Amino acid sequence: QDSNDDTEDVSLFDAEEETTNRPRKAKIRHPVASFFHLFFRVSAIIVCLLCELLSSSFITCMVTIILLLSCDFWAVKNVTGRLMVGLRWWNHIDEDGKSHWVFESRKVKSPLENKTVSEAESRIFWLGLIACSVLWVIFAFSALFSFRVKWLAVVIMGVVLQGANLYGYIRCKVRSRKNLTSMVTSYFGKQFLRQVTTS
Repeated sequence: QDSNDDTEDVSLFDAEEETTNRPRKAKIRHPVASFFHLFFRVSAIIVCLLCELLSSSFITCMVTIILLLSCDFWAVKNVTGRLMVGLRWWNHIDEDGKSHWVFESRKVKSPLENKTVSEAESRIFWLGLIACSVLWVIFAFSALFSFRVKWLAVVIMGVVLQGANLYGYIRCKVRSRKNLTSMVTSYFGKQFLRQVTTS
């Protein structure tokens, strides 16, 4: 069995947030998280585009871009994904040395329960995640076809870090939809049986 397929369902947090029974709203409930979700990634793209105007030193630009990308990777993976869309992923190694990928989503207690994720935050999260990943891929092809070899390493770092977060969160989203589908099926199956037995 492939170790990449070892996923497990776990609760997102030990203690649920105070907002578990609030309806899904369009307003931004985590403005600081939303700001930093976009700040690091957009800053890295701007520095990459304007690097030759901002500094004559390639090393300074490269270090700045990689620091911004690293801060973005950490912030999105550990903070903004959890707060903005209720998703989180990571990898851990057990005592036997086996790698386990864990893809979490906030647990829904019943299929009819209102979700705690803001629609506006969800749009910001997914748009930022997907659009910036696509931009880094475009930068990679541009560096490759224009033979800018020194920039290729920086841009590949952007593709890898942005792509890893995108892949992890897509896996979380797909896994949560499968869990929700089975929960809805179970709920309506129980309702049907309850109606049949009371009739």
